[in-house]
This record gives sequence, C-alpha cells and structure tokens, in this order.
Amino acid sequence: MARIIGVEVPPNKRIDIALRYIYGIGPTNAIEILERANIAPTVRAKDLTEQQLSQIVHAIQEGKYVIEGDLRREIGMNLKRLQGIKCYRGIRHMRGLPVRGQRTQTNARTRKGPRRTVGVQRAAAK
Repeated sequence: MARIIGVEVPPNKRIDIALRYIYGIGPTNAIEILERANIAPTVRAKDLTEQQLSQIVHAIQEGKYVIEGDLRREIGMNLKRLQGIKCYRGIRHMRGLPVRGQRTQTNARTRKGPRRTVGVQRAAAK
C-alpha cells in the first residue's frame, strides 16, 4: 500500500481517486496536485515509484492545502466558536438539530436520531 502523508491509499485504484482518501483532498484538488507533480491521473497507486510519491507529497506541501489533522482541528475550532458565541448555528449544533434551515417537523431523522415517544400512557384496565 502506498502511504502519502501518513494515510494509506488503496493500491488498486487510480491515483487521482486514491488521493481522495486523504481528508481534505477532493476531486479538483487531486487533479491539481497530480498536475503539479507531473503524474498521469490514470496510473495505479501501486505502480508509483518512490520518486513519484515524494513528488506528490511535495506538491501537497507546496500547495498549502489544509488536510487531515489540521483541517479537522480547524473545523472543530470553528464549531466551538459558533457554540461559544451562542449564535443560531452554534445552538443548532449543540442541540443536534439541522443547521442549514431544513424542516424538522417531518424529516431530520439523521440528525435527531430515532423517534422517542413522549407522553403516551396505556389506559388503566377497568
């Protein structure tokens, strides 16, 4: 398995697809990185030489991409900031509700979790 910046990328996939396994690199960034490194996107990850792998790492570092731990930390700090100033989005994050204006009366089961029945009791047997 090829290891790029501490992430194992799948060996049998094309390198433009395999780079997407790195958190923070999507389709557009993957193609940009390969262009900077002068590597064809159709090459399989297992067929890369050590020199090509180092070119990819160098292209990622030169491109100033925020990836993996730094990106996760930055996103976490942004959420903490929103929650700290008690803005609408921060409150929605705290309560585990949809943040971007979706309806919640009928949908939003992914964010809200399984249904919880409230206030229903069985009738007493007579």
